[in-house]
Amino acid sequence: MNNTPSYIKSLVTPNATKKPQGRKVWSIDLETVWLPFFTATNTMGDTSIPSEAIGCPMRLAYDKAGAVRFSQAGRPVIRVAKEISDNVKLVRDNFTANLINYAGEVMTEHSDEYKTQVALAVKAGEPIAQHDRVELSKALEAKAEAEAKVETETEKELVPA
Repeated sequence: MNNTPSYIKSLVTPNATKKPQGRKVWSIDLETVWLPFFTATNTMGDTSIPSEAIGCPMRLAYDKAGAVRFSQAGRPVIRVAKEISDNVKLVRDNFTANLINYAGEVMTEHSDEYKTQVALAVKAGEPIAQHDRVELSKALEAKAEAEAKVETETEKELVPA
């Protein structure tokens, strides 16, 4: 009955893996995910990322004059090799397109069930949205009162006694 592709099921199934602590590219660890993935895609002939990009993915950033760039904090700026970041962008764009395509297929092929899910979600979310609106109104009112009080105290300090 369920015709969900396995690659979609795998995206929404919890996977107990240790979270890596290295440099992230698109919020995914470079060393433990992207480099092995791109090495595998090179191995299979799906990509042709230069070996030097995989072998040295972290690079100093240079300005237009060719000098090493430094951050405001005075540290050298480190960037990911262009070939790697370009391929990550390609994966991200394809991933997004696949998600949109899958959602569109479900909306078309199971429109009644999809509409039911949307209606359930809207109904379930309404009490939360309503609570947040009330709390935001209270917070904005309290903030305005506090600012008015500070303004009044400042004006009193400026008036000579």
